[in-house]
Amino acid sequence: MTTAVIGAAGYLGTQMLLCLQDEGRPAVGIDVSGALVPALSTVPFVLVGRDDPTRLATALTEHGVTQIVHFAGGSGAVDLSVSDPLAEYEDTLIRTLTATRAAVEAGVDRLVFSSTASVYGVPDRMPIAEETALRPISPFGAAMGMAERVVADASRAAGIRVATLRYFNVAGADPALRAGETGRPRHLIRAAAQVSVGTRKEPLRIYGDDYETPDGTPIRDFLHVADMAEAHLAALDYLCEGGRSVVLNCGYGEGASVREVVSAVARVTGRALPTVVAPRRAGDPPQLIADDAKVRSTLRWTPRFNDLDLIVRSAIDWEAAQEDAPGRQAAE
Repeated sequence: MTTAVIGAAGYLGTQMLLCLQDEGRPAVGIDVSGALVPALSTVPFVLVGRDDPTRLATALTEHGVTQIVHFAGGSGAVDLSVSDPLAEYEDTLIRTLTATRAAVEAGVDRLVFSSTASVYGVPDRMPIAEETALRPISPFGAAMGMAERVVADASRAAGIRVATLRYFNVAGADPALRAGETGRPRHLIRAAAQVSVGTRKEPLRIYGDDYETPDGTPIRDFLHVADMAEAHLAALDYLCEGGRSVVLNCGYGEGASVREVVSAVARVTGRALPTVVAPRRAGDPPQLIADDAKVRSTLRWTPRFNDLDLIVRSAIDWEAAQEDAPGRQAAE
């Protein structure tokens, strides 16, 4: 029973493959570009164009794939999607259409679709339940909401059972430091880690301190990347056991503000983190906190890394461990 991880060379896909490997489960990585980390040297890796469903279906068949975990692509960042919405829609939707068509052609009948809490926009109530109306306020959230609809409609027609996981802010690095986030930071904790270790030569920007939150800064439900991968693994098991299609939030049910993350960095490192307040960014809601009751009960998922300081420490350790860290160009 082989699992295909589509989007395997990215931050989330890499951790998913490591999780499968640690459990001794056969897997194949698939992406449009890139390469797998050295710790995944024995895992087959296939490059497939984002708009080539026939080639992807062939790869799925050749590797005996019976189930898929799909990371939809796109920038993964709200601000980038606002500045270039067409790129966000194209990448997310084309990759999702290709993966879904290939699954149908290859006869794969189980799919875990990795979505995002950004589909909710600015909900009326916290924490956010799965039944909350989808009102995204960024192209990133809107594209993922459209991708969810594509997968739901196509899978219903083809008899594919789907577990859609709307994860909140994924952060941190692999506990064994085999992998972590690279490139431009997607979220706050990576940027804070870069400032902490000196690869970002500027204070951490706090985008808005006038939100209607206790300290004026946005609040997010930060999810350790290893817990994210284990939730996706639990979703695969749920589908293998005959579970019906389901939509689940993936978070801890508690939030931390930007200033609370800054304080966590100071606790972990023993030194203050330099910050500067900048204007709000378009597409940033004041709060995003998951109602995690359904994912815990449905998947019997128990997170192991639900600790802000632990998440921050893993991110900082990952940044510090990079051999070229002192000479890397600071991300913008």
